[in-house]
Amino acid sequence: MDIRELKKLADALDDNGKQELIYFLQSRSMGMKAPIRMVDEIQEQKHKDGLVCPHCDSHSVVRFGKYVIKTRAGEVKRQRYRCKSCRLTFNDLTNTPLQRTRRPHLWVRFIECMIEGFSLRKCAELLHDEVTHVTLFYWRHKILSALKQFPTETFQGIIEMDETYFLFSEKGKRNMTERKPRKRGGKAKYRGISNDQVCVLVARDRQKTTFSGVLGRGRIRTTKLDEAIGEYLSDSNVLCTDSWRAFSSYANTKGLAHYRFKSDGKQRVKGVYHIQNVNSYHSRLKRWIDRFNGVATKYLQHYLAWFRYLDSKEYENTMSNKKNMLVSSCLFTVKETNTNLRRASFSF
Repeated sequence: MDIRELKKLADALDDNGKQELIYFLQSRSMGMKAPIRMVDEIQEQKHKDGLVCPHCDSHSVVRFGKYVIKTRAGEVKRQRYRCKSCRLTFNDLTNTPLQRTRRPHLWVRFIECMIEGFSLRKCAELLHDEVTHVTLFYWRHKILSALKQFPTETFQGIIEMDETYFLFSEKGKRNMTERKPRKRGGKAKYRGISNDQVCVLVARDRQKTTFSGVLGRGRIRTTKLDEAIGEYLSDSNVLCTDSWRAFSSYANTKGLAHYRFKSDGKQRVKGVYHIQNVNSYHSRLKRWIDRFNGVATKYLQHYLAWFRYLDSKEYENTMSNKKNMLVSSCLFTVKETNTNLRRASFSF
């Protein structure tokens, strides 16, 4: 088959098929060029203030030669360092999601799949089955372990704060004794708010600075509020919440101006004060998370961090966003292994 016949076949493909063909050809022709550029970017960002040992945080670090690793895309040389204090060696990817990866040429494409929100099986298919969906599960959660460390900036001005609830889930757990397994999310045993529900707090100011976190099972408590969000508030903030008494108690304790809106919907706006932004965020979050047919509660914080990143980038699957997501994830310490990710538990 000559090139002209190949071009005719390519022209007959639909847009999705053409996109898949492009990715396939790029993965075969570019080899390791894109991942190497990413590693160079990670190296530059991590060491912009000087070399630091990831094991003991010492600055007494020297270069310690290079080493070669074999990947499916070929051999790659990487710089090695040695710490004079703890005498341990490390490289630019130590304690990052990319540590010990043997398929670095697939990571950029996988990040793109994450931004699109594809299922793990769909991701494996798009990566031409070079990795299994099980491996991609661990790749996903190593990235999300870094994303959840992204700092929340201090809130400015008006803050809308409200809680939402997700069904407590032990998805993936075997031999459950407390109850029968549910299918595709299922329903709570009791009506209303109970320990079958997991409370998620979302706070958002008008500059779109957002905090989202799991506060525990059942109703929200004032003590949990302060632990979760107290460090991001100041006396100049104005709280807008629903009428749940935990918010009122917390606002009084902190001495914050407070506007409450009842859930009956009769009065939704008081001048510039309302909670429509945070309620809209809840709506987008729940629509997005529905695609997973139930998320294990022990991983829920990871998914909240994932959605917060996507929402802040307006879900745009651009090269800039892919690069930012991968490089930024490698600037945080990630020590999770496949084993401790699998054995994680919900501790609230």
